Amino acid sequence: MTTLDDATDWPEWRSFVERHGYLSWLDIDAEHLADGRAVLTIDRDEDFENPVGNDGYDPVHGGIVATLIDTSSAFALRTTFDKPNETHLTTTDLNVSYLRPATGTLRADAEVVRVGGSTGVTQVSVSGADGEAAVGRTTYRLFRPDGETNS
Repeated sequence: MTTLDDATDWPEWRSFVERHGYLSWLDIDAEHLADGRAVLTIDRDEDFENPVGNDGYDPVHGGIVATLIDTSSAFALRTTFDKPNETHLTTTDLNVSYLRPATGTLRADAEVVRVGGSTGVTQVSVSGADGEAAVGRTTYRLFRPDGETNS
């Protein structure tokens, strides 16, 4: 796996996760953060699973999957900014389609579909131990620092 400082032009991303209680609790890690793409992972954790009594892993709660889609989207968008730490964004639309139960370690691959001056759109695929578990699409409102434009 790539080290965090090698994964991104935004080396402060780790401190952002550590300051954010929920994301810190999830222990999100990055495989890739650059060029409009983010690949984030969450290791299997029984605390995230719905205890339904299946053989093998119980499925991860859908809210964790949705969080992974939302968070990977935000990081993918941040890779397009000149000053990721100075840019703010907020989710305006989050669409998740669950394809099968999400089990094991989860991996979200988010790509920017379009980034404009004030709006960004991403698409995401989340895979687990049993294959692709969910797909998602997000829309964000972007608040760029003074003087930064869409490149």
